[in-house]
Amino acid sequence: MREIISIHIGQAGIQVGNSCWELYCLEHGIQPDGTMPSDSSVGGCHDAFNTFFSETSSGQHVPRAVFLDLEPTVIDEVRTGTYRQLFHPEQLISGKEDAANNFARGHYTVGREIVDTCLERLRKLADNCTGLQGFLVFNAVGGGTGSGLGSLLLERLSVDFGKKSKLGFTIYPSPQVSTAVVEPYNSVLSTHSLLEHTDVVVLLDNEAIYDICRRSLDIERPTYTNLNRLISQTISSLTTSLRFDGAINVDITEFQTNLVPYPRIHFMLSSYAPVISSAKAYHEQFSVPEITTSVFEPSNMMAKCDPRHGKYMACCLMYRGDVVPKDVNTAVATIKTKRTIQFVDWCPTGFKCGINYQPPSVVPGGDLAKVQRAVCMISNNTAVAEVFSRIDHKFDLMYSKRAFVHWYVGEGMEEGEFSEAREDLAALEKDYEGVGAEGADDNDEEGDEY
Repeated sequence: MREIISIHIGQAGIQVGNSCWELYCLEHGIQPDGTMPSDSSVGGCHDAFNTFFSETSSGQHVPRAVFLDLEPTVIDEVRTGTYRQLFHPEQLISGKEDAANNFARGHYTVGREIVDTCLERLRKLADNCTGLQGFLVFNAVGGGTGSGLGSLLLERLSVDFGKKSKLGFTIYPSPQVSTAVVEPYNSVLSTHSLLEHTDVVVLLDNEAIYDICRRSLDIERPTYTNLNRLISQTISSLTTSLRFDGAINVDITEFQTNLVPYPRIHFMLSSYAPVISSAKAYHEQFSVPEITTSVFEPSNMMAKCDPRHGKYMACCLMYRGDVVPKDVNTAVATIKTKRTIQFVDWCPTGFKCGINYQPPSVVPGGDLAKVQRAVCMISNNTAVAEVFSRIDHKFDLMYSKRAFVHWYVGEGMEEGEFSEAREDLAALEKDYEGVGAEGADDNDEEGDEY
């Protein structure tokens, strides 16, 4: 088996986690209490879904996941929610006081006390695995817990499980919609450690997903539940190949190999199609070329940045449902002829495709229509640098006046850490510039940096 452990940190991580596990359970036919009527081999761990669930002798299926937060209210909703019997109580870890949107509290003061409990639990989960493949880490970098405790935990995981892949699904601050004034500080400080301690990070952005919900699903005032259900479809498509058997299955390490040209250039854009409400579904055909074209549309990207401003280095297309390789090849060939989709000149092929025969499931009563086939794209595009430069600009405005810095220093941070993190991000923007540069001459100079 190649198991995967999911770690959900802070309010955003946990709420995205709730949607994901709800969807996994629906896809595998697991009841909210963890029983699975269709599972004939109870206790035998040969089924593909055992990558995400472990089975007890009594036939209970327990998610291989840890939910971690510095304050109890969000996790209490899981403890009292529909799926309360699904999770092992020790995998829901909450503290007493929250990080108050402060990276330093999550990383130094309050977070330090809880991180050992969490690592202990993760070790137990890892010992239960026959061949642990890696971790999926869900967090937001705008708040205090997701950024501070998230980066602390990633640092510790690098020490304890050095060789295992770590994939992050990270919610970045949106250009217009903001939930905290100090988001730029927290984001810059935690991106500094995401650079070092994760292998692939998929950027998500609430505002971009709000727009998709408004435009494609006709939801006038989307709630976080609407957003999270959309995110969970993307994540489910990424992990389908690990949980079901299919034609061309893609492994987590394959994502890394195919998507990350240089260690630091590992921030990905994601998109999913078809995103459509049940009302419209009957009037569309969703052919493979059609859904393939729509995942490349800038308006379908789940982060606010325009891929037309940059160049693709690689992209990974994960199809699910009744899709045959021939259709995929035709669709990809069409994409390659489009002028708007540009690849860097040193990476001519640039496509990695996976096909899985399990059709996408939808949450009953949710917004998405049930469709026969879907595709999810994870792409590495130099335009991602826009996301960072936007945050850096806001960071500079506040930091030039040293606004709010005393809250961080008071919790044991040093001012030098701010400038160090900021320099690291400036270097990252430079790296993206260099990677997108044309011609062989530029690349020789670039080569020295990596």
